Amino acid sequence: MDGLVLKEINLNKERITIGRKPHNDIQIDNLAISGEHAAVVTILNDSFLEDLNSTNGTLVNGQPIKKHFLRHNDVIELGKYKLKYLNEAAAPVAEDYQKTMLIRPGGIKPAPPEPAPAAAPHGQPPQAQAPDVAAAVPNAAIQILNGANAGKELPLVKTLTSLGKPGVQVAVIARRPQGYFITHVEGAQFPVLNGRTLDAQAHPLKDHDVIEIAGVKMEFFLKA
Repeated sequence: MDGLVLKEINLNKERITIGRKPHNDIQIDNLAISGEHAAVVTILNDSFLEDLNSTNGTLVNGQPIKKHFLRHNDVIELGKYKLKYLNEAAAPVAEDYQKTMLIRPGGIKPAPPEPAPAAAPHGQPPQAQAPDVAAAVPNAAIQILNGANAGKELPLVKTLTSLGKPGVQVAVIARRPQGYFITHVEGAQFPVLNGRTLDAQAHPLKDHDVIEIAGVKMEFFLKA
């Protein structure tokens, strides 16, 4: 505020709320801020910002948002307060998120091939690749159970795979060292897991769980 950094907040919880009321994780006592203004959902190195139907709205880099995948150095504006999102590890992952598969009307969009690693300058050692934290997790996939894509399989090979219809309902399946977890990202309706509507928290997936997102039913299963 006014060019001064007032506070640094670690994103050490899966969901952090921002608002004027004292029960929020980040309280901003200002009348321009709604009681429950926005929330940041963090999965591994990735964070999503969600406006909670605030009165005055939420801006990222000067643009109004409802849902936003945060990138390193994004500036969030709430009233006259600004929050800068800092996460150098998230910069390449943000691009990786854009390559994940989306189930859209009319078919499944496959992820583009991975780019080749850049060569190191002459005389310098090559940069070490980040370890794949999910390498020890068994492979898994989802199979579409209804609609035009019924019977098709979508392998869950990315750290994050997004499912649903952008602007309607989107969830992500995160591949973690502890297994696979599904988290709601976008839309008024929450995903349904085995007939039960989920909440905003991440939920672990078990073999043969049935998920419903944006009217599409799919079965999660582990691959031998």
